[in-house]
Amino acid sequence: MKLRKSLLAAAVAASFAPAFAGVLPETMMAAPAQPMSLAAKANLAARLDERRSAAGLDSEHGYKMREQHPGANGQRILRADHTFQGLRVFGSESVVVTDENGDIVSESASDRRNGLDAHRSARATGKGAPDTTPAFSADEAIRVAVSRTAGKTHRVKPEAELLIWPVVKTQRTAAAANKAESALNAMDVEDVVDHYELAYLVKTRMNKDGRPVFRDTVINAATGAVIKQWDALQTVVGVGHSQYNGDVPINTTLSGSTYKMLDSTRGVGGTFGGMAITNANHSPESNPQAGSIYTNSTNTWGDGQQYISGGSTTNANGQTAAVNALWGLMNTYDTLKNVVGWSSLDGNNTATYIAVHVDNNYDNAFFDPNCKCMYIGDGSSFYSLGSIDVIGHEMGHGVTDATSNLTYSGESGGLNESNSDITGEMVEAYARNGGTGSTIPSGNDWMMGKEIARNGQPLRWMWKPSKDGSSKDAWSSTLGNLNVHYSSGPNNRMFYFLSQGSNSSSSSEMYSPYLTKQPLAMTGIGNDKAFRIWFKANTTKFTASTNYADARNKVIQAAEELYGVGSKESIAVKRAYAAINVGTDVDEAGGSGVSISTQPNNVTVAAGGTASFTVGATGGTSPYSYKWYRNGTQISGATSATYSFTAQAADNGAVFNAVVTDSSSPVKTATSNNATLTVGTTQQSELVVNGGFESGTTPWAGSTGVIGNYSGQSAYEGTRFAWLGGNGATATETLYQTVSIPSTATSANFSFALHIDTAESGSTAYDKLVVTVKNSSGTTLGTLATYSNANAASGYQVRSFNLLPYKGQSVRLHFNMTEDSSLQTSFVVDKVSLQVK
Repeated sequence: MKLRKSLLAAAVAASFAPAFAGVLPETMMAAPAQPMSLAAKANLAARLDERRSAAGLDSEHGYKMREQHPGANGQRILRADHTFQGLRVFGSESVVVTDENGDIVSESASDRRNGLDAHRSARATGKGAPDTTPAFSADEAIRVAVSRTAGKTHRVKPEAELLIWPVVKTQRTAAAANKAESALNAMDVEDVVDHYELAYLVKTRMNKDGRPVFRDTVINAATGAVIKQWDALQTVVGVGHSQYNGDVPINTTLSGSTYKMLDSTRGVGGTFGGMAITNANHSPESNPQAGSIYTNSTNTWGDGQQYISGGSTTNANGQTAAVNALWGLMNTYDTLKNVVGWSSLDGNNTATYIAVHVDNNYDNAFFDPNCKCMYIGDGSSFYSLGSIDVIGHEMGHGVTDATSNLTYSGESGGLNESNSDITGEMVEAYARNGGTGSTIPSGNDWMMGKEIARNGQPLRWMWKPSKDGSSKDAWSSTLGNLNVHYSSGPNNRMFYFLSQGSNSSSSSEMYSPYLTKQPLAMTGIGNDKAFRIWFKANTTKFTASTNYADARNKVIQAAEELYGVGSKESIAVKRAYAAINVGTDVDEAGGSGVSISTQPNNVTVAAGGTASFTVGATGGTSPYSYKWYRNGTQISGATSATYSFTAQAADNGAVFNAVVTDSSSPVKTATSNNATLTVGTTQQSELVVNGGFESGTTPWAGSTGVIGNYSGQSAYEGTRFAWLGGNGATATETLYQTVSIPSTATSANFSFALHIDTAESGSTAYDKLVVTVKNSSGTTLGTLATYSNANAASGYQVRSFNLLPYKGQSVRLHFNMTEDSSLQTSFVVDKVSLQVK
């Protein structure tokens, strides 16, 4: 029997600590997702069907599940393509986060299907659905695509998918109609569907003159015309680090008396049963072969030197490229697993491999989505491309391929490349600081490719992308026309600012003229938080068609879900995007001063009951001191974060607030909102927690990004509210809270303040807010009211409902908003209350 043993080996003598998994933060992803139960699948299908119907889409529209990944706290992340008459609608999809029962927690969608209508009247206008019967076969589509491609021989058998192709045009928003081109911001334009065409998406993976030619081609299925074509090979030409990482520990496997570069502790399944490094042994770039796993008679590998062209690929000098690759692959796996809880590339811990020594003097490295693996060349103008940041970059393509699948052209292609640059930099930061722990340490060189370039000049500068002569520092309306390696520049700069902050001096390379609020030099939030926010957005929010404007919105959502609405992290995201001309700048809301993080809530008690008010603070210098006020007069002895007393009838209507002071010199203070005490003759309890939204988003669920203090609307009371709708585009937003109504209740009064304004006209209901009561599984028990744009009115109106029929049950108080493709309607909700006696 052969004994297999995993070992930590040093290339010569280990000088880095072994990479062990640390304690995992609660916000991390979970273990690889298990298949959903049949009941959960059925429940999810029902929930999606409800959303389809609520959006006004008929039964010809549907969803097709594509991938499943693990989410936080036992949740699942599923990607569902939108379909029409069974055909995928390109670029139209939903990212759905569900609980273990299949109930939808959140949905992030790129919706391009709403104009699909098969009725004759719609087709007559040229805006409806195309005929879904193609004029020629998939084989003919492949022939056309091949004739329009420079390749000569097929590396992989070509594929053709029949689908609905939305022809999208970019147009200015109404507010930006008269802006000069040079003054346009990314939020001043929007992508809209002009019409639809039946098309084939043909994927060809060919070779020409020893080089791979990977193309995706869209062909009109009625005329045979080529609609669009783009390069599908994801590379980092001339980008990477040298092999000079010093003596590093690598995980190998002992089989009998032979050591193998197979790390069976990272990843399962795949081609080799674990993370592996193989010898391509100069097989051509046009058709590289994985070759066999590296083996050695001892557990000492490599000589630490650049590969000698034409030499052996298996002696000590040839092994160095494999040492670099395994060290980089281990650190990439550990960064994702230990920091954000993502196992391997697909989140489900499927093992991958890297093949080194591709071709001869090959100045490239690339990720191949067909094998979910990476190929590395030895370099000619550059040193070996198997470095930490290059490997992190390519594995970043693997994560994107498994999740958002950002289309590799236009602005989405630039974001695809930027995600890989970000991943490469964060893997490098993690590895350079020991490669252990559950956070990404501060510090890095923020340069892609500095070490591999023989002249020492990096190929990409994250803080100032334009230093390479081709990349851009900020968004412009022509950004999507650039090569994706150059259109990635603004987002790279955004991430640098988000992590490290900017400089207020116009002579600094870290300066942005778009930052005009205070302070002029924005404050960064560090590598760890910045990467967590970005990774969450890419894996749970982005879709294939996400552009810069959409990315901003979804990265803000991710920051708010992780750190709270109005948090310094979410503000930093807004400022970082503003710095690259995507959205407008905002003040940092107090900077290092004190701010109220938990507002005191209104309290209702019976006479003789205990009334308690609590305030929370953040920022400044702790510890804090507290002063409570009643009707504007300081309360003697009330100096804690919580103030409690026995309420009497005479206290009815009293107003309380707190002033929080920090320990800095000079001191900084913050004043809370007012909270009102209601004293009743009968014991009455408030079941809704944070019904005025003054204490962030907890415990509300659903589209919690609607909660906040946004310009354009005002609160019914306090400063915060829930703004559903107001998008002026197709959208679905939900907000709900679960409460338990006692079986002994004699009354249960549910109320909320609602303001509706709209740009629609007439009495037709285009946009709707449906208020329902649901059980814990999401099944609707009753519809309380349906409001629409036709109910618009100035100011707030308080709506009340009797929920006594639901006593003895745990129910969800559910607000569901649907908005059509044009003209906004805002449904602003505040002071949500359920009082029971």
